[in-house]
Amino acid sequence: MVEEAAPGVVIVGAGHAGGSAAAFLRQYGWKGPITLIGEEPLLPYQRPPLSKAWLKREATADNLALRPARFYDQQRIETRLGTRVIAIDRPARRVLLEGGESLPYAHLILATGARPRRLGLPGEALDRVLSLRSAADADALAAVLGPGRRIAIIGGGYIGLEVAASARALGAEAVVIERERRVLARVAGEALSAFLGNRHRAEGVEVLTSTTTEAIEGEGGAACAVRLGDGRRIPCDAVLVGIGAMPEVSLAAAAGLDGPGGIEVDLAARTADPLIHAIGDCTRRPLPLYAREARLESVPNAIEQAKQAAADICGRPPPVPEVPWFWSDQYNLRLQIAGLAFDPAEAVLRGDPAEGSFAVFHLGADGRVLAVEAVNAPADFMAGRLLVARQMPVPPAQLRDTGLALKELAA
Repeated sequence: MVEEAAPGVVIVGAGHAGGSAAAFLRQYGWKGPITLIGEEPLLPYQRPPLSKAWLKREATADNLALRPARFYDQQRIETRLGTRVIAIDRPARRVLLEGGESLPYAHLILATGARPRRLGLPGEALDRVLSLRSAADADALAAVLGPGRRIAIIGGGYIGLEVAASARALGAEAVVIERERRVLARVAGEALSAFLGNRHRAEGVEVLTSTTTEAIEGEGGAACAVRLGDGRRIPCDAVLVGIGAMPEVSLAAAAGLDGPGGIEVDLAARTADPLIHAIGDCTRRPLPLYAREARLESVPNAIEQAKQAAADICGRPPPVPEVPWFWSDQYNLRLQIAGLAFDPAEAVLRGDPAEGSFAVFHLGADGRVLAVEAVNAPADFMAGRLLVARQMPVPPAQLRDTGLALKELAA
C-alpha cells in the first residue's frame, strides 16, 4: 500500500492569488507540503496583460508567468494543473478531485477567482461571443481581431475599454455598448469617465452610452450582429461580453462557507472555518479605512490577501492593511487609482485633462481624501495613496495647486 503524504496546505486556484500564496508560505517559513491546484493547464500567470500586451502579441507566456517553472520545484510546491476540485469534505479535511481522487489538508486556501457575468440574452451561446478571463480567452479574441474586422463590445468597464484600445492598435474597428449614461459608471468619477470616453472616440471607437442590448444575431452558428434595444443593428465579426464578473463561490457554498457577494473573510483571510482561508476575487473582505466590507477585483488585493493568509497559517503578525489600488493602460494613458470613493462629498481636479495628465481627488464630508484617480500623473497617485492611508483632511485649494508638491503635504 502506498503511504499517503502528510497533510499540508492545499491551494485551490492557481491564479495570481493562489500562486502568490504558495510563494509567501515558503517565504514566511512554512516547511510542510504545499499543493497548488488549477483548472487551467498553465502555471500561475499575470492576467491584466491579457487585454493589452498579450492580445497585441507584445508578450509571451514567459513574460506573463508569475515565476519560472523551476521555482515550484525548488520551493517544493506541487502543482496539479488541468485539475478540478469538485467538493470540500470539511469533517474529513479533504478536497475531492474530479476523477475520484482526494487530498488531505491541514490548511485549505480557496483562490477560486471569479467568472464572467452572463448577459442572459438570445444569441449568447453563438460562436464568436467571447469573454476575457484567461489566456485561452485572449487567444480566441486575438484570432478575430485585425484589419477589416469589427468587434462589438458589450460593457464599457475597464476590460471593455482596454480591449477597444487593443483592437484599434491591431487595426480593427470597435463599438462599445454601455447601458449607463457614461463609461466606467460604476467604478470611476465623472471627470475620468468623460476623459476616457472622449479619448476612445478620438481614436475611432464608436462609444454608445445609455444603450441597451436586445439580442446577439448569428449566421452559420456564429455571431454577426448585435441588436440594440432601440432597434438598431450593429454588424460585427465578434462580440465581447464585458459586463463584470461574479465571485466563484460554488465550492465554498456547497461547504457552507459562502456569503452575500463573495466568501466572507476577516483581515487574516480566514473564513468561518479556522482551517480554511479564502483570497482574491472570490472574497468579500473588510476594508478598515472605510468601515465596511466589499469585494475587490485587483492584483494588489490578491497579493495582499495572499500575504494575510500565509502570515496567519505561519503564525506571523498580520501585514498592515493596505490602501486598495488599481490600474489600467489604454493607448498611451496610464490610469492609476488609489482608494475607494464611497459617498464622496466633493471631487477636486488637479491639472488639465486637455494636456493628458491630471488627477481627481475624491473627498469625504469631513475633507478626508477617500480616493485619487490619476492619468499619466504617477506622483499625484503616490501622494494621493499616502493621503488616503493617513486619512488626512486636505483643503481643496491645496489639491488644486499644481505648484504645490503633494508629496510634501502627504509627508
